[in-house]
Amino acid sequence: KGFHSVAYGFAFIAVFMCGYYLLFGMYSTLALGFNLLLLVSVLSMLQATLTLPGIAAIALTLGMAIDANVLINERIREEVRAGQSPQAAIAAGYDRDWGTILDSNVTTMIAGLALLIFGSGPVRGFAVVHCLGILTSIFSSVVVSRAIVNLAYGHRRKVGKLAIGDTGWK
Repeated sequence: KGFHSVAYGFAFIAVFMCGYYLLFGMYSTLALGFNLLLLVSVLSMLQATLTLPGIAAIALTLGMAIDANVLINERIREEVRAGQSPQAAIAAGYDRDWGTILDSNVTTMIAGLALLIFGSGPVRGFAVVHCLGILTSIFSSVVVSRAIVNLAYGHRRKVGKLAIGDTGWK
């Protein structure tokens, strides 16, 4: 049931992101899928046994990873509203949100390390998966998603409009 929960959660996030952020939602979903694959790969290389607390940590990691993409996508929308060109809006979205993303993940990493140090049994298992998930989340949300966006909008292409959903003021 735990695996199904993560799978259904991932599918729900993918549908929401693609519906709300259009093409940028798809890029975020691809980065999130990469994050999940990378985390499971790291756990496999460490020969970690996946328990229910570990699955809960994976679900939490997916939530934190998509939160970073939401921050980036909303910043890009703000930059487009402010009149920036598409490429400038993308660069500003990633550059200006880096501090916020790093801050939230470092804070959560500190809590995860505290659980790892002071916890025992299942709590430590949760903490290990959670801390590894934070590291993969930062990488996938910032590096992988930016690489995907740069593949689509980079190389000095003339882009008239970004497929990022409604950029009008509400």
